[in-house]
Amino acid sequence: MQTISIAIDGPSGAGKSTLARSIAAKLGYLYVDTGAIYRTIGYYIYTKEIDPKDETAVTARLPEIHVELTYGEDGLQHMLLNGADVTKEIRLPQISMYASAVSAHPAVRAFLLEMQRQLARTNNVIMDGRDIGTVVLPDADVKIFLTASPEARAQRRMLELEQRGTPEPFEAVLKDIQERDWNDSHRAAAPLRQAEDAVLLDTTELTFAESEEALLNIMKEKTR
Repeated sequence: MQTISIAIDGPSGAGKSTLARSIAAKLGYLYVDTGAIYRTIGYYIYTKEIDPKDETAVTARLPEIHVELTYGEDGLQHMLLNGADVTKEIRLPQISMYASAVSAHPAVRAFLLEMQRQLARTNNVIMDGRDIGTVVLPDADVKIFLTASPEARAQRRMLELEQRGTPEPFEAVLKDIQERDWNDSHRAAAPLRQAEDAVLLDTTELTFAESEEALLNIMKEKTR
């Protein structure tokens, strides 16, 4: 079966997940939020009170972890960790740094790589993350690098956290985003970078509707 794969990479808070989810619904594609997959690993390490930067300790726990990606009646991606739905828990503010830390370990990335590629082999997918176009799906039909200024991303994330009932002050959210940017772009394993054949889209000055329209136009142009 010939499938179409769309890779959307970019820094934390750029709006990748929200935009990709909306566009996937419109196109009838499978949406894969790889950040949620790494958050699930990070959440498990958090519950075991393990230092997420301790590669040996994290790697030793991988055989205990079974991650599943399902879709609920709400149409949203749900993450199952050893059979339990942890979709809400993985969005707790403290899990962000755990996800960033565990995703830096080569063993964790290798553990999840085949799972992500299999989804693309069997479905038309829109997959977002940090290294989709560079590592996970290097032959993706469309590659987009989505970004925005740290301040714009912090403002969006702050509103998102307020809507979830877990508000954080702007300064704390901005600091978290800046730290994640540095960690994601400086890690040894699959650092965040724009693929050479990816289209750059900066949404700092764009509304959600404008960003969505720009993404759809890029996809249409690339899949003609």
